[in-house]
Amino acid sequence: MTAVIIGAGRIGSSVLELAIDADIEVTVIERDHERAHDLDTSDDCRVIRNDATERDTLREAGVSDADAVIATTEEDAANLMVLMLARDLGCETLVSVVHDEANISMFRELGATIIENPQRLIAEYLFRGTYNPGVQDFMHVGDVSSDAEVFEISVSKGASIVGETLEQADLAGYLSPNMIVVAVERDGEIIIPRGHTEIEGDDLVTIFSKDGITEEVVTPFSPGRTESAQGGSG
Repeated sequence: MTAVIIGAGRIGSSVLELAIDADIEVTVIERDHERAHDLDTSDDCRVIRNDATERDTLREAGVSDADAVIATTEEDAANLMVLMLARDLGCETLVSVVHDEANISMFRELGATIIENPQRLIAEYLFRGTYNPGVQDFMHVGDVSSDAEVFEISVSKGASIVGETLEQADLAGYLSPNMIVVAVERDGEIIIPRGHTEIEGDDLVTIFSKDGITEEVVTPFSPGRTESAQGGSG
């Protein structure tokens, strides 16, 4: 597989490291001479020091034959221009960061896979790690108006759901009707959950929640379950 990465800033450099680890043949386009020089000392990728919004630069990078173009610059206009040119040159897989929500529709019209506002995403990870430390990872599902999320949560040994099967937990009102337990990871093994699957302390549980990461969804997996997680006192 081959990929062309546009920009060698913090995001682009991280993408490059992942691509190299995956044995992907990478060409990086970076107009900043200092960044380009730093990359050029490595044999792990090909580096082009030029403006990626120029068609000739993309031709030189081999975009026409690349499996993917990944735009990572801090300028939405530059990323959009690069993807438009890359599509015209024949590259079908287009990926980009999008910093301004107002620009999302333009990227989607191109058929690009987007990562929206990476700075806000990092901030959200940090914030959620503060008030909900059991949540290990999360991903929004649907469009911007949707609250739905898929996330992983580590089950505390003192949580009320420990020792209960999913069927028992559901009957007891521990599980919100708007959530599904998708997977359970235990001792490095992935378990496809069924009604008879029993939850244990230190399990890493993957959950889909239509309402997102709410207290009602999270509390049964954390110590000190509240009345609200039981559906109220009646």
